[in-house]
Amino acid sequence: MPEARKLKYDEAAVRTLTVEDLDALEIGAGILGTGGGGNPYQGKLLALEAMKAGYEMKVLATDQIEPDALCMSIGGIGAPVVGVERLREGREGLRCLRAMEDLIRAPIDAMVCEEIGGANAINPLVTAALGGLPILDCDGMGRAFPEMQMTTFSIYGHSSTPSVMCDLHGNVVIFSHAVSEVWHERMARACVVAQGGGAMLATAPMQAHFVHRYGIPKSYTKAIAIGEAVIKARKVQEDPIAAVCALEGGRRIFNGKITDLKRHLRGGFAVGDLELAGFDDCVGQTAGVAIQNEFLIFRRNGKVEVTVPDLIVLLDVDTGYPITTEMLRYGQRVAVLAVPCHDLLRSAQALEVVGPKAFGYPEITFSPLPPAVRQAA
Repeated sequence: MPEARKLKYDEAAVRTLTVEDLDALEIGAGILGTGGGGNPYQGKLLALEAMKAGYEMKVLATDQIEPDALCMSIGGIGAPVVGVERLREGREGLRCLRAMEDLIRAPIDAMVCEEIGGANAINPLVTAALGGLPILDCDGMGRAFPEMQMTTFSIYGHSSTPSVMCDLHGNVVIFSHAVSEVWHERMARACVVAQGGGAMLATAPMQAHFVHRYGIPKSYTKAIAIGEAVIKARKVQEDPIAAVCALEGGRRIFNGKITDLKRHLRGGFAVGDLELAGFDDCVGQTAGVAIQNEFLIFRRNGKVEVTVPDLIVLLDVDTGYPITTEMLRYGQRVAVLAVPCHDLLRSAQALEVVGPKAFGYPEITFSPLPPAVRQAA
């Protein structure tokens, strides 16, 4: 491993997370994950164990680190349902970090979250803590997406290779070069299938000035605030779903009971569809949601209303807690929310990668939700 160099940030600018922050992050990351990113509860358990062992989870604003600092993005790869059946060993991310430092012969200065959704918001925190590094307050998606080329970093010019993939068995796989971001995704996906459907993958380091420009800003701050809003609303017996909508400029677009659910593994993804029968103000209506790890397309009475990259979120109608795709069950009563995505995902360049066409829906044109009008902090 290369020798450590001086810190490229002021330690006074770091926010050290508490157990209460993790409780809120679990909820907020589940909501922003739009069904994907892995089960956030399992991610929280790993984080709590790290905290008990004395490790600190530090979040740093992207403008509080030197522009030339080396920042490495990391996240889980595979199908979320696999994570329910096979728990992570917990140090896969740390092995990725050390292997990357050995590969580039330079120390990493900070970690970056690939996607702020589900367990993929929390696992990078654990890696950063075990490695003694801060994690920057941003991510590459502002939500969760199923494929690696769908980060804003890749969309706006970063090459993900060389990259490192580590699984719970101790295997370390290095992708030295890929001719495109899509090819990198294909090769890594084939590899993770061979590894049992789940692993951690770290992409080529970026300089902090690039992360500051093209990362979705303040992702951890946002996710924790969303979780806190849900916890506070439940404590004072107010509507937690309304609290989420007010905070994120979202809309509650459907209330329904799951009447049919098709979900299976294909090519390293959890894919399928769910059908809803409306209740309350949606009585007599039906709805459907297409799934590829995340919720992609929402239809009401057969007509498309909301699509990626805007967020389609399913919450338990009574608790306001998020329901990830692997936890969907027949008979669940859910509220469907539509939340506008970040502007970095709405450019023509981005829509080629994260719009409906990229998921096999060329007949659907992305129609953006109105810009978010958020509640004052």
